[in-house]
Amino acid sequence: MSAAPSLPDPTVACREARPTTLLELVSALSDVSDDDREIVAAVLYMLKAGHVRLCGNFRDAPLSDFE
Repeated sequence: MSAAPSLPDPTVACREARPTTLLELVSALSDVSDDDREIVAAVLYMLKAGHVRLCGNFRDAPLSDFE
């Protein structure tokens, strides 16, 4: 497992949303971690914090369904 990249400064204005798939997000996370549990935890954290949003079939699904 390699060191996680540093998080962006939250005081910096948010950039425009960039559409991506859940597969692309998981793939990017797997580039920095080999631990599947860590990847799932990171995705859940980003969803709960509002850093990413689901669309399509899972758009309005409660996060408790994924824990």
